[in-house]
Amino acid sequence: MTQSLPGQHPAQEQAFAGRGRPPVVVIGAGPYGLSVAAHLRAAGVPVRVFGDVMGSWRHAMATGMFLKSTPAATDLSAPEPGGRLADFRREHGEPELTELTPIPCDVFVRYGQWFQKRYVGGVEPARVTAVERDPSGAGFVVRADDGQETAASAVVVATGLNGLAHVPDELRHLAPEGPGPRAPVSHTSHHTDLSAYAGRRVAVIGGGQSALESAALLHEAGAEAQVLVRERKVLWGMTPDLARPWTQRLTKPASPLGTGWILAGVCAAPGGVRWFPAAARLLLFRRALGPSGGWWLRERVVGVVPVHTSRRVTGAELSGAAVRLDVAGPGGERESLTVDHVLAATGYRLDLDALPFLSPTVRRAVACVPGSRAPALRGTFESSVPGLYFTGSLAAPMFGPMMRFVAGTEFAAGRIARHIGTS
Repeated sequence: MTQSLPGQHPAQEQAFAGRGRPPVVVIGAGPYGLSVAAHLRAAGVPVRVFGDVMGSWRHAMATGMFLKSTPAATDLSAPEPGGRLADFRREHGEPELTELTPIPCDVFVRYGQWFQKRYVGGVEPARVTAVERDPSGAGFVVRADDGQETAASAVVVATGLNGLAHVPDELRHLAPEGPGPRAPVSHTSHHTDLSAYAGRRVAVIGGGQSALESAALLHEAGAEAQVLVRERKVLWGMTPDLARPWTQRLTKPASPLGTGWILAGVCAAPGGVRWFPAAARLLLFRRALGPSGGWWLRERVVGVVPVHTSRRVTGAELSGAAVRLDVAGPGGERESLTVDHVLAATGYRLDLDALPFLSPTVRRAVACVPGSRAPALRGTFESSVPGLYFTGSLAAPMFGPMMRFVAGTEFAAGRIARHIGTS
């Protein structure tokens, strides 16, 4: 179980336990789950963490992928100094990364595992299968797939994008048993190794980082890849300028998510975003950071992998072992494309109904942001169900786009831990 590590206060945890307070259960062991757990432990709050440490980053990212974020935007939130990515690199004798150094996903995974051992301690790999209100009316009952049942004073849902992958209806029917690597259609989150498609024709649907990087990896693995993009053009990030003149720094201030006053504002005050009208928050969530490719990826795609813009898939059907796609072109003309596999880089949909571990009673009691299936949250990240908190991407429609990225862990973990610690 949990071990004592730097930054923890086991004596305080025992004091809480001695008063009969059940632990807080954190569901998820990615950047947000680990950050929340680290702050709770430092505050002396008993906590149990369920999940696979950095699981999505290990199992839902293809080998060879890089983070789009810069080093300054990839720090998990530690309750004391010494937990940054730069600290991890320094401790292991590795050079510090700069904005001009794309971060390999495997480096970020090792950093998260190091953070867990340093600030969190034991994480239980069992999968949570049920979260129900305690019949007594105080707290929750949490059940896991290994048969254990835990009383919890509060529950923090930090499951990231697990279960939220979106495959459009035009493609989903190709795989009646569900999309996946062995089916005619899959989502980018289903893959850790794209080399299995060497020698095969693959259509990548989407125009963002996931689509473009997957296409590059497919090509480099020997697949015949092409990208279909709805937008009229593909957007690419600008190469960072480490010595921007003061005029640019003034007109386009930097933020963890990029340059510009809007991004700088929502990053500096995510709590303020919560006071926007729901429609404005959803618009900000959907439009603040549109699809684009990282600056360092451009040379691996442009002129290398065919990218077809202003293309929309209107239908798909199986043709033997292949897939025939019906595609609407830029002038409305119809095209037909035959491939061996379709890779959907079509993002994620925030939907409470995709969290099967929440009992129907609990799920129905969670108020949602009007116009969405994302939970409506108080300023403490607590939902309309007392003691049930949501963080990470599920909190983005309330607190803005920073919650979709690691950079939001500092704000979220601090708020959640302070509220639970004083409840």
